[in-house]
Amino acid sequence: MAAGRAEDERPTSSVRVDVLGHGEANVVTGLPVLDHLLTLLAEHAAFDLALEVAPGDLLSEVASAGRTLGEGLAGPLRAGRARRHGSAVVPADEALAHVALEASGRPRVVSNVDFTAARLGGVGADVVARFLHGLAEGAGLTLHVRLIEGQDTQHVLETIFKGLGVALAQATRPRPRKG
Repeated sequence: MAAGRAEDERPTSSVRVDVLGHGEANVVTGLPVLDHLLTLLAEHAAFDLALEVAPGDLLSEVASAGRTLGEGLAGPLRAGRARRHGSAVVPADEALAHVALEASGRPRVVSNVDFTAARLGGVGADVVARFLHGLAEGAGLTLHVRLIEGQDTQHVLETIFKGLGVALAQATRPRPRKG
């Protein structure tokens, strides 16, 4: 799936997602920290993911990466017997977060995580909030992120993206047949 330049001049992005993959990722967003976090997401979801965002301003690249990944996941999240919801608590060192989501068709991010003052990889870590909002919009997700514990920004972001991967894996897996 590819998204071309729209009137709002979003960077051109492309995505391929295989939700029955092995956790292989090839991610180029223009932001190495986000590339790392999306690689963790793919690994913990066992998704094969190829995501590329054309260069642009940082905030547009981040939003485009989230929206494009969400659009790539929208079909599998709504396929036949897909569970359409998932929840995970996954640690990263001292950090622990709970991520829960539902493919509700009503995009929304509810979070107690605030990184507006944090810096990671030379950029404000609040770009992650922009990514999550783009993901929710692209996939039609209601997304809840609760930080339970954690001070180290890198570890907090890793626990969120690991949990997001596990929750997305649950949401795209088929419900058991009634027997």
